[in-house]
Amino acid sequence: MNTLLFDPADVLFFKDGRPMSGSLAGNGAAWPLPTVTNAALHAALHRAGLTGVHPHVPGRSSQKRDYSEENRQKNGRLFGSLQTAGPFPVCTNGKAPTWFFPRPLDAGIPDATTPSLLPLATGLDHSHSSLAKPLHFAVASTRPVTKDQPKPWWSADAWIAYLGATPRDADTGRILFKSDAEFANTESTFGIGIDPATNTQDGERFYSAHYLRLREGWRLGCFAEAPDKDFRGENGNSDLVKAVFPNSGTQTPVIVGGQQRVCTVIRQSGGTSPLPLPIGIKTGFKAASGKHLVKWVLLTPAIFPKIGDHPGGWLPSWVDTAGKVQLLDGPGKNAAKRRKVPEGKPIAATLVASITGKPIPVTGYALPNEFDPDRQDGGPKSTHLSVPAGSVYYFECDDEPAAKALAAALNWHGDGDATRICNRRSTLMGEKGFGLGVCGTWQFHDGKRPE
Repeated sequence: MNTLLFDPADVLFFKDGRPMSGSLAGNGAAWPLPTVTNAALHAALHRAGLTGVHPHVPGRSSQKRDYSEENRQKNGRLFGSLQTAGPFPVCTNGKAPTWFFPRPLDAGIPDATTPSLLPLATGLDHSHSSLAKPLHFAVASTRPVTKDQPKPWWSADAWIAYLGATPRDADTGRILFKSDAEFANTESTFGIGIDPATNTQDGERFYSAHYLRLREGWRLGCFAEAPDKDFRGENGNSDLVKAVFPNSGTQTPVIVGGQQRVCTVIRQSGGTSPLPLPIGIKTGFKAASGKHLVKWVLLTPAIFPKIGDHPGGWLPSWVDTAGKVQLLDGPGKNAAKRRKVPEGKPIAATLVASITGKPIPVTGYALPNEFDPDRQDGGPKSTHLSVPAGSVYYFECDDEPAAKALAAALNWHGDGDATRICNRRSTLMGEKGFGLGVCGTWQFHDGKRPE
């Protein structure tokens, strides 16, 4: 997978779904969602004028699709193979870039990687509690209440120490903690409504807006690939991202976010290099009363919509309303048949506790000529509420093999060597970078599990 660094030429504007009239400035200076860089790269592929690209048309893979020129022009979509992850803040001032990721929500001690929130080893009667029905344990703090707040961004080394349950402070090695103000500034400006007929002020609308300005030496880092079975670039390369961003010495302009703001993009690496994302653990999970304890922490937001009787929202779509994990330890029925391998079996794991932050709205706008399942004629896209990055889910597994299988199913790198993204556990927009997470282990508040 290719590593891309976006260098803004000016301030950036990332508007959310809120209005901008009156005193509402919107959220234009917030850190962008994965949909922003995905849309920017998708537009860059269109502007590149690539030829010999495979056309994607709607229809099931098991059925014969209509590849006629008329259907391609009406419903077709190019570059459907694009997959991205990010963006994340990247500091390029040192010898090697330092990547930063959202803080896990169970770590509440400033400048320390030790989890301070743990599930309370006391079962609760749901008839007398507001705890969500699938959960068995509430999460409580191990430290006294304080006004000191931890910084929201952690370096990859801080995450590694956190996942390995090794307490280390901010002055050790490359374990670093950053606040938003340490790598970006917020700038405000005012705007007026324009009458399209006269191209002058319409006499009605007036708004304020916030813009994001990165400090010197900071970039937006993301990962991207777009393998195409028909395209052949230089040296037989079939990755469209490599074709648009040819090498690490070339800066390619890309429009990112709203108001046609421009960034120059450098492809830093790609191929077999390990990705600079935190690595989740695969073994060594703690045990309590015969249960093996696995936690899953989100590096990027995830979207779990309501499906039938499943409420979605904070509850992953692959966990049923009783808390049982529905993932398999191998391929599903159809995939197993295609690959001629045994079918996977359900993983014996149960969701027992969770920490989730305030939901983040995810929305957008489709162009009239863009194929979209919601509105093929263009217009606003559906608004979804996503679980924020840093949210933590606690699982109990029946045995050690089940714990390993769950970690392989939830870690973004699976059971592999971290050179590619294997698992995107968001029900929607996984290809855009939602639902990336890593696994660690946990223990109860007093170290014992109730019998």
